[in-house]
Amino acid sequence: MWILLGFIAIIATLINLFMYKSGKDYTLAMALAISFTALTLCAEYSLVSEWVHSEDWAALLDVVPSMEPVLWAVTLVSIGVNITPVFLDRRRRK
Repeated sequence: MWILLGFIAIIATLINLFMYKSGKDYTLAMALAISFTALTLCAEYSLVSEWVHSEDWAALLDVVPSMEPVLWAVTLVSIGVNITPVFLDRRRRK
């Protein structure tokens, strides 16, 4: 599920950038992209919660330490890319 939500977040981000570049209102696409990023993180957290509930310590030891920095990085990049049009728009208006 988290892969699907992540893919939707990437598509929404691309739509956000395309709409900004074409001069259209990009705020809905920006909100959707950031929202789907948050949903992706929630889905990943649910997956980890299932592993804890089923006491699958091997899965936790294999995945969690390597995925934690990746999830932080992807989230920060997503936020940065999605709010870039806001800052560019403000700079252009000055």
